Amino acid sequence: MGLWDTVKKQLRSVIEWETADHATLFELWSENGDEIKDASTLILKPGQGVVFMYEGKIKAVWTEPGKYDLETDNVPFITTLENYMQAFESSHKVGIYFFWQTEFFNQKWGTVSPIKYQDPVYDFPVGLRAFGNFSFKLVEPEPFFVNVVGSRNRFLVDELRNTIATRLQQPLTDLLAEAGFSYADIDKNRDELSAALTEKLGTEFTGLGLNMTDFRIEATSFDEATNTRIARIADITAEARAAEKAGVNYRELQQLEALRDAARNEGGAAGAGVGLGAGIGMGQMFTQQAAPQQPVQSAPAADDLESKLAKLKSLADKGLITTEDYEKKKTDLLSSL
Repeated sequence: MGLWDTVKKQLRSVIEWETADHATLFELWSENGDEIKDASTLILKPGQGVVFMYEGKIKAVWTEPGKYDLETDNVPFITTLENYMQAFESSHKVGIYFFWQTEFFNQKWGTVSPIKYQDPVYDFPVGLRAFGNFSFKLVEPEPFFVNVVGSRNRFLVDELRNTIATRLQQPLTDLLAEAGFSYADIDKNRDELSAALTEKLGTEFTGLGLNMTDFRIEATSFDEATNTRIARIADITAEARAAEKAGVNYRELQQLEALRDAARNEGGAAGAGVGLGAGIGMGQMFTQQAAPQQPVQSAPAADDLESKLAKLKSLADKGLITTEDYEKKKTDLLSSL
């Protein structure tokens, strides 16, 4: 760089945020390094603001659009000549940090990891993920600059979004525990949860100089373990309703299913015996529910023996008992005469 180019830099008197974009919340102006001359003019456009630092201290925060005259100990030409042997560096340093005052809409957020809480209705652990968006505005730039931006040259909106998502985790966990909503009630109460969470977060973000103008929970999902539990609850509920339609309670339905499964077991005579018992039990259950009880009629002993022999023969014909069992049981019945 030639001497004239250096002198032209020393003479520059208009400072603007020419690299402004809405991905950046704060940015240090550095076109001319950090050496600003007396009588320089700073121009603020609508929606912009400036934190003006001089020799390490905040001297002013400007938020109104317009022109601002800067006064420092740097004097054009004199400073240049005095510092010619020092590579044209001035010992009087300033920092001009531009920032946006405009509202940032529809910033996406999502929980970093599943939020764990105990379902108040079904008493099982729930792992919930939540997603949504928020809008914010920087209303107190000085505390935000001091506590968050610090000495960084640039602070992105994405960094703030990540910070907010991280800080959401604990308040949302506490809120779900306090609200007492079962997993099935979360989605229909999203607006209520959003409003309560906005109130919880308000104080914290106000302390940073931010105003959260809008906060929404748009969707939720559950982790794999929770989905497995929910599916089981849905299955049991469906089975219980089906049992009710069939005229039995859920316990009876479970007993019938257990007997049915045992009857399907190819375990030999034991399985056949259980299957026979299950069949008789089911028949009796549904017969009793389908028809009123009839008075018990006594029958002659001969008729009772004939009926038993007929049933025994039917079981042998169907292969439910062996031929040996049939012959032995028939002999026992006949010997009782």
